[in-house]
Amino acid sequence: MITVQFELNGKAVSVDCPPERRLLELLRETFHLTAAKPGCGIGRCGACMVWIDEQPVNACLVMAWQLEGRRVRSYENLATSTESAPVRDALARCGGLQCGYCTPGLAMTLTHLHRLEPRPKRDEAALLLAGNLCRCTGYGGIRRTLAQLFDPAIQAPLDESTST
Repeated sequence: MITVQFELNGKAVSVDCPPERRLLELLRETFHLTAAKPGCGIGRCGACMVWIDEQPVNACLVMAWQLEGRRVRSYENLATSTESAPVRDALARCGGLQCGYCTPGLAMTLTHLHRLEPRPKRDEAALLLAGNLCRCTGYGGIRRTLAQLFDPAIQAPLDESTST
């Protein structure tokens, strides 16, 4: 067992746990923050995306011993922030979500990309979003969301029949 002290959603926390305990398990089981979802368990689906020191990271790949002194931010914190409002609005407006399982991870990654200066172009943002998988939408809504957020010259169509 180790004692790990870190910042979680702006608050100092301390937890006693095995050093190999995954951040995803800590968030869900210890802190009861369930927006980060278990998915692949190997960092390929993005369902467990959080920010560590303001960078997107798959919580399933981070062990407790790696958290000492770090700043962790989950979707529960980001969802109430004005910085994620454009992303949340675009996802809703463009049909970029359905069941909601992947939505927190998508929103974490998209918000990070949307905050970057200079902001990435749509094609670059799409490549950087490749680590976030969705099994429900068929990606049409997510592509429209990308256009809305990262290509200001394009008004993303809201009708599914106009996108590929």
